[in-house]
Amino acid sequence: MSERKGSRKNQRESETKHKGESIKQGRTHRSAQAGCGGLWQYLRVRLLLAAASAIALFGQIPTTDTKFTAPSFATLEEWKARRADLQKQVRAAAGLLPFPVRNPLNAQVFGRIAYADYSIEKVYIETLPGFYLAGNLYRPVGKKGPFPGMLAPHGHAQYGRLADDELFSVPSRGINHARQGYVVFAYDMIGYNDTVQLPHVFGTTPREQLWSFGPLGLQTWNSVRALDFLESLPDVDKNRLLVTGESGGGTQTFMLCAVDDRPKWSAPVNMISLIMQGGSPCENAPSLRVGTNNVEIAALMAPKPMLMVAATGDWTRNTPREEYPAMKKIYDLYDAGSQVETVQIDAPHNYNKASREQVYRFFGKHVLGETDLSKFGEKRIRQEKLQDMLAFHGRPLPPNALDLRGLFAQWVKSADAQNAAERDVKAIRERLAVALGVQWPRRVEAAPGAFTKGKGGAVLAIGTAGPSDGRSELRVDLRPDSPAAALETRYYLTFNRSDDARRVQDIVNAVAWLRQQGETTITIKAAGKAAVLATFAAAVLEQPVKLDAPLGSFRGTDEEMIANCFVPGLQKAGGIQAALRLLQ
Repeated sequence: MSERKGSRKNQRESETKHKGESIKQGRTHRSAQAGCGGLWQYLRVRLLLAAASAIALFGQIPTTDTKFTAPSFATLEEWKARRADLQKQVRAAAGLLPFPVRNPLNAQVFGRIAYADYSIEKVYIETLPGFYLAGNLYRPVGKKGPFPGMLAPHGHAQYGRLADDELFSVPSRGINHARQGYVVFAYDMIGYNDTVQLPHVFGTTPREQLWSFGPLGLQTWNSVRALDFLESLPDVDKNRLLVTGESGGGTQTFMLCAVDDRPKWSAPVNMISLIMQGGSPCENAPSLRVGTNNVEIAALMAPKPMLMVAATGDWTRNTPREEYPAMKKIYDLYDAGSQVETVQIDAPHNYNKASREQVYRFFGKHVLGETDLSKFGEKRIRQEKLQDMLAFHGRPLPPNALDLRGLFAQWVKSADAQNAAERDVKAIRERLAVALGVQWPRRVEAAPGAFTKGKGGAVLAIGTAGPSDGRSELRVDLRPDSPAAALETRYYLTFNRSDDARRVQDIVNAVAWLRQQGETTITIKAAGKAAVLATFAAAVLEQPVKLDAPLGSFRGTDEEMIANCFVPGLQKAGGIQAALRLLQ
């Protein structure tokens, strides 16, 4: 469930409450909302006032609650081209372009509880050096494998993967799927239950954003590594991998399928919407939805089978009429319209019994090949004691476990090493271009500044005068900063490029306009901050330009980048060193 609809209580406090309590006392975010209603109403009014001011000054600004237009594509080729670009955008926003180096998982599986038809085990794996993801493994008993492997991410219910109430029950789906013949790994969101080395909310500082270090990316990487773990199990058929989760776990479901081709089936529950894109920082990384939305991102699953589960009482209330038809049109481009289905449950935001049974039947038909779908009614479960489900109950984290500062330092060090080792010039340029969001325009209709026609080449002078030597000259100024009210819009950077990213695009547009005028030899002249922006613009151009833009003492530290070229993900993509390598 989205953060805006749910609790903001510290998950470490929640973990303390878990010990000695029955799981049936778990509350969802919907009930927790009442406890912080006054604070939320105050913040909501402030956000609405800021948004109204921003619209007056800056025009309509896309946010998580904007009503987006459904994507539409005329041909399969058009969609495939869009798909390739979008997948890079999603991976870059998550900090996964390229993927981090896969370290050994050092998986620990223990504490087995066995019954006649299923078993439960505790699990933790090392998804990054010094970072541990925990969960529970549900396995069939009395059946012969290998079995399909299923990932079960969860939403923002207070007790996460251990929630068991009328609206949300991860143990119910884990046990019932195991009884049906799947190996299921139910794992934590960051900051929930056992996975508490980091808080659920982080990655909000400019420095963290420069390195694409945040909960959306790390949770997506956890899902990738959770797939690695499933593939490593001898009783799992690595050619039959699938994923389903609700709310924030629905976001994790389609985010995983967007960056990793291994899941063959998926069922994102109550999250694919054109009217709400996700309310938590774990769903809203900078640059993630610039020019896109959850429907298009989820469509990266096409043409593989997907069930879109919706509810009448949340932001998926329009799914049968809007989101599903848009998705089916993309599947139809592959002649695979029958592979995407939808069902809507008359309920509030949920992954309740009725929703779960629809998923059981969908996977039963597509994965298990069953034709008698009456077999997939949900059976009651025995709820285990919390201490028997928690991986780190009564035991410390491994001695190499890192805190937030340590993990961020390691993330930066690892990215630097990957960038330094990259030898593919095309890959270096692509990473910078994707981080910047720069595209070569089809056509620039009007001169982006004052133009004087000359001979012998052209000078693009940014915020300064070009040389008086008879060459053509295009003089442009850097665009001003956006109004503060616009930047205060909630999750502004998820849906909008930073000012400096747009300035780099402006420089590229100016070069494109000069080329339209027949100029083939172009020099970019700039100084100060403009020189930094010009260096990045020149680096991502496939047709080279000359650069007269001395950087002086600028070395590209995080502090210098924040002041001169703040673009989320740009340091993760290699920063100024990558740009200078391309210009050698």
